Amino acid sequence: MGRVGVVVTDSYPAEDVDHDTPLLVAALRERGVDAEAVVWHDPGVAWEEYALLLLRSPWDYPDRPAELHAWLDRVERVSTVLNPPALVRWNLDKRYLAELSGRGVAVVPTTYRDTVDDVRADLAAARDGRVVVKPAVSAGARDTGLFRADDPAALGLARRIVEGGGVVMVQPEVAELSAGREKAVYLVDGVLTHAIAKGALLAEGGGLIGGVYQEHPELVDVTPAEARFAAATLAAVQDATGCDVPLYARVDLVDSADHGLVLLEAELFEPALNLHVAPHVTPTVADAVLARLVG
Repeated sequence: MGRVGVVVTDSYPAEDVDHDTPLLVAALRERGVDAEAVVWHDPGVAWEEYALLLLRSPWDYPDRPAELHAWLDRVERVSTVLNPPALVRWNLDKRYLAELSGRGVAVVPTTYRDTVDDVRADLAAARDGRVVVKPAVSAGARDTGLFRADDPAALGLARRIVEGGGVVMVQPEVAELSAGREKAVYLVDGVLTHAIAKGALLAEGGGLIGGVYQEHPELVDVTPAEARFAAATLAAVQDATGCDVPLYARVDLVDSADHGLVLLEAELFEPALNLHVAPHVTPTVADAVLARLVG
């Protein structure tokens, strides 16, 4: 049985702790797997020595995107990477939401803009409503803001994204999302395992509630409609990418009075699994990794 590298980074902000990796490494070792955490940008790692690399918390990748892409190119030549790099590359740019929408998945109405003038027109069309402005490539609500559409800070954020070479997403505020009713639904090998509520994150005016990105995960139930929606989203992902069922997936959704049940994000790269609040799921994930390793 080959070695498993659980891919992490080497530092995390105090409010953004990787709770999953120690639990998962321990569970894999209990199953006889030689598993250890490895830092994705450590130049001393011999990646070819790992039979499987499990992407878990390389959460500093937005600061070094070119390095991430080069690393994915390198490691996929010498090891099996889960989720696979082709799926990760597709998932990194949130314009995948438009592709899923075209395949019948309901999403929050979104425009994708690469000029400030186009964003200005979107904000004018929203009049005195509230909007979310964010980049198409980001993580952890980075450069994401909730604003009144007539707040100059909304256009200021858009300008910063465009000038940095990014694409701006503009969405109407979803009241239920601002009220903390988003659900993150997890699937392991396509099977629903658990769901959490993360709580509201964005404060009006462009900041984060409490000034930092801080989730407050709590286990929640999933309705039959939400379960069907998550499964349909994953099927659409497979159709769009041609990839097999991913080892893990997180489908973020909210049931909105204005838009119905909609997809906010399908996280197929490095979602926190929140195993510390769902300990019953740890054996399921470890068994799924083991099956991929020996299969």
